[in-house]
Amino acid sequence: MTTYKEIFGKQIKQLSTDPTDAEAEGQVWYNTTSGTFKTVLSVGAWSAGGPLGTARAYVTGAGLQTAAIVVAGYNGGIVSNVEEYNGASWSEENNLGTSRYNVATLGVQTAAIAAGGRTPPPDSGSTTVEAYDGSSWTSAPSLNSARTYLMGVGTTTAALVAMGANPRSTASNLTEEYDGSSWSAVNTNGTTRRNVGAGGIQTAALYFGGTPTPAATEEYDGTNWTAGGNLGTGRYFTAGSSNAPSNTDVLIFGGLTPNTGVTEGYDGTSWSTRPSMGTARNSLAGAGTASAALAAGGNAPPWSNATEEFSYSIYSPIAATWASGGNTNIQHSATSLGAGTVTAALVAGGSTPADRTTEEYNGSSWASGNLMNTPRSYGNGGGLQTAAIVVAGNIPAAPPTTDGSAVENYDGTNWTTGTAVSTPRYGHGSAGVQTAIVVFAGGQNPPLINATEEWDGASWTGGGNYPISAQQVSGTGTLTAGLGIGGATYTPSSTVAEYNGTSWTAGGSYPSGVNGVGANGTQTSAIAFGGSTPSDLNSSFTYDGSAWSADANLATAGSTKGLNGTAPQTAGLSVPFNTTATEEYVAATQVLDYKTLTSS
Repeated sequence: MTTYKEIFGKQIKQLSTDPTDAEAEGQVWYNTTSGTFKTVLSVGAWSAGGPLGTARAYVTGAGLQTAAIVVAGYNGGIVSNVEEYNGASWSEENNLGTSRYNVATLGVQTAAIAAGGRTPPPDSGSTTVEAYDGSSWTSAPSLNSARTYLMGVGTTTAALVAMGANPRSTASNLTEEYDGSSWSAVNTNGTTRRNVGAGGIQTAALYFGGTPTPAATEEYDGTNWTAGGNLGTGRYFTAGSSNAPSNTDVLIFGGLTPNTGVTEGYDGTSWSTRPSMGTARNSLAGAGTASAALAAGGNAPPWSNATEEFSYSIYSPIAATWASGGNTNIQHSATSLGAGTVTAALVAGGSTPADRTTEEYNGSSWASGNLMNTPRSYGNGGGLQTAAIVVAGNIPAAPPTTDGSAVENYDGTNWTTGTAVSTPRYGHGSAGVQTAIVVFAGGQNPPLINATEEWDGASWTGGGNYPISAQQVSGTGTLTAGLGIGGATYTPSSTVAEYNGTSWTAGGSYPSGVNGVGANGTQTSAIAFGGSTPSDLNSSFTYDGSAWSADANLATAGSTKGLNGTAPQTAGLSVPFNTTATEEYVAATQVLDYKTLTSS
């Protein structure tokens, strides 16, 4: 009997614990603790990408995972927007010249075609074709047959469009090829369908799913159509790895059957199951290849801006979560301060009642600290559990509540009075620590303000005005790299602004108008969570310095307090205004994907 050493020139290692580094890929070892032979192999998985700027369904795409384009769509009205993806975020480009959706998009990001589609009432198919050069759209030769719900593959000089409908309820089996100058009708496919997905090239294409035969697959060799293996999950309004280099290695994902995130891979003969998308949806855009695919937009419902990337890796993802922490001793409604880190946090003040209460967190439970000198709510500040600052807020007076300017510093035991801020305010944002902090915007009874002030540990000085006058603004980061988020300008705002120590510039807009969010992290790596619109929210979003991506939901919705920059994006804390419950954030991570070897 031949041994493993004789074949591979080395013995199998015996280990009591599995290795944790990437060099374990392809290695075989015997785990003496579990009594099993194990290895690490690459597997496919979906992960979140940067969200589309415009949520939409009935959208199509082309290109590669790191250089994709999505075209048109519908979100209650026709969307002519075109966006490009660089592997991390989307950018707005020039719109299609002719307003329509359900177009066939093919090619690459710098050389694409948008053919056919559905036009406004009477909702007929179109023969219109436009060519994209990476910057602008120009008219190209028209299709011979008007269609919508069609799909295309190939390049701008060797394209294929097939199937579809005209009118939209009547399925088609028409196929046309494009050589860069004109379209020619070629052999029709065997199964008349619309709402299909596609992948491959002009001479090796694969079309799958659709109505009325949602499990059907057909292969095209440049001349003839032949039946392929049926889908495991029949569906329509689906998408696929449209830029696959052939019809023997293609992914299908999403679709309506009902709404699904199921993913399957085709090997030239049959389909097999792959890991499902995180967001089930239909009428989405697909791009890329079977090993590096991209899904964007769709109908979840409602209209989605979600982007997901499919890749092969030796790691298995572990999704981000919000986990229950220890309860606070009192409900800090309208909390005036959140500071520190998840294992050494500090909260103070509130309005139930308007109080001076301080509490400290050790990562599992809260303990009462010494009282502030001045009761307050809707203040803000920052710093560490042993070196914090609280600035301004609503301060009780006789009568009524005033817009305070009082400042206090905390040393881990006692509060001492600090230098008052020059402009009284409440509901303002802040970013920084005890000796270097910026405060901005806020309210005064009654006006809203946009004034910014900086504290350098010795005095307050004016800074550049915040872009909007608002209250319940949130902030995180530092004095010289601050981030402001949302706020109420009588209606919730989606404004995000970045501060450089002198002036504010626009950041990537928040996914919705919001006020009262919690925030942790830095200007280029932040997380914001909760808040209201004014309906209470439990959503959270991470920020990479340019765009926001949806993340794990909180268990408790509503306005909340974060730790304002001293805690990293990956390990934050939420202290909601309407409960004593605390939640701790654990960022997404990945672990080696171990496989146990068996004799079968």
